Amino acid sequence: MSDASTITPVFVRLKLSLLRNGLRQSSGRRVAYIASAVLTLLFAALQLIGLIALRGHEHAASVVILLVAVLALGWAVMPLFFPSGDETLDPTRLVMLPLRPRPLVGALLAASLVGIGPLFTLCLLTGSVIAVAHGTAAYVVGVLGTVLGLLVCVALARAVAAANIRLLTSRKGRDLAVLSGLVIAVGAQVVNFGAQRLGSAGLGQLDPAADVLSWVPPASAISATDAASEGSYGVAVLQLALTAGALAALIAVWARHLTRLMTEPDGSTLQSPDTAVRQSTGLGRLLPAGRTGTVMERSLRYIWRDPKTKAAWVTSLAIGLIVPVFNAVQGTGSVYFACFAAGMLGIQMYNQFGQDTSAFWMVAMTISSTRDAYVELRARAFALLVITLPYATLVTAVTAAILGAWARLPETLGLSFALLGAMLATGAWSSARFPYSIPQEGHKNVAPVQVGLAWISIFGGMVAAALLCAPVIALTIWLNISADGDSWSWLLLPTGAAYGTALTALGLRLAAPRTATRLPEILTAVSKG
Repeated sequence: MSDASTITPVFVRLKLSLLRNGLRQSSGRRVAYIASAVLTLLFAALQLIGLIALRGHEHAASVVILLVAVLALGWAVMPLFFPSGDETLDPTRLVMLPLRPRPLVGALLAASLVGIGPLFTLCLLTGSVIAVAHGTAAYVVGVLGTVLGLLVCVALARAVAAANIRLLTSRKGRDLAVLSGLVIAVGAQVVNFGAQRLGSAGLGQLDPAADVLSWVPPASAISATDAASEGSYGVAVLQLALTAGALAALIAVWARHLTRLMTEPDGSTLQSPDTAVRQSTGLGRLLPAGRTGTVMERSLRYIWRDPKTKAAWVTSLAIGLIVPVFNAVQGTGSVYFACFAAGMLGIQMYNQFGQDTSAFWMVAMTISSTRDAYVELRARAFALLVITLPYATLVTAVTAAILGAWARLPETLGLSFALLGAMLATGAWSSARFPYSIPQEGHKNVAPVQVGLAWISIFGGMVAAALLCAPVIALTIWLNISADGDSWSWLLLPTGAAYGTALTALGLRLAAPRTATRLPEILTAVSKG
């Protein structure tokens, strides 16, 4: 029999012990933790000062409501991207203990309040309340709202973690942690876009969204403080009750998932034989026969299954679309920005053998001649083109549609295809000349001793690709400044496609003999991670 009042202090001490013992493991970890804590608290203090300075502003309520909503979103996604950041997020470690789910929920909730994250959240909630509270009643409501808001954020993170913990702790589920860089990249672009819109239109643009989010917990708890300041006590009580109801619902969901974790076997990674057969035969039927099809299938499966490779591809796909489209939507872009998509995906051709890591030895065993090396590289380039060609075409068409620049579509596509061909050519040669390993553990994409090789491989290759595209770029400029150039600009599409194809073929021909003769060096380089 377990009781919340007896096990809660134990779990709080357990959390403190985990933090203390983690810091004792190494001085480097201790310094990193202290530095991150200082920076986080400094940022929280600056946010608190900024929110207090917002007090009395016409749109202060809209700002703080949106801020708390974004904060809650961060708590919701944190367990998905950092499942190993807090050992107590994994309730499966407790399944062998004689603990009931309901008391366990209370104990884990109390332990979750220990840490930098809850303190940071408390600072932002406190600053939000001060920004909108006016009068004794508003401050009373604000205190209750702060407590409820903090508990909702923590319970939300715990419920999400409990619902997905078996997936997140499996090998397949670790893809989510690797993809956290994508969320940061996309989020940075969204924030930049929103900041530019606010800078030109003012904070009043936030009011419609804030009106909706004011009834969504935990933002509703802060909205209740604003309602109490305006004398709408009925609305304030309703919004507090809504937040309390959300907390109760989250705790119930959390407890249900805990019960399931403690009583049911783990079937999250099981797969039926029929599904496995379909996966092993479906893709191969669409690809050419022989070595070319085999290598293409292997490369495409790496993109889908390997966490590091998948993260690189998804990030490139997202940024390649965001940059041209966001600039086009803001009216500050050009249709030529669509070439960014081809450039981002062309980078994936670099360090082809490093993506295989130590498994490259199996590939090396099948390469006994320049012809074998050529077919290997050509098939890898074909696998990239399967995704890159339609994607670059789509991004270019979308960008042209937003800008209304359909007349520039053929020449922009020609430039994209020429750039893609140049990057495939330089990527193939660079993969043979400057291979480097990609560590499988952690978030590093380059082994520490090979950073210089990575810089030479990627950035040197990109500069070479830009120089190789100079003839097509010069032709594009000449047609744009020529008096009758518009009538001939469509020729840039077949010209760019043919030029890119020729560059790719030449690059593969030059890289094949180097690959065949440097197999031992390549294998040593890609196995260092």
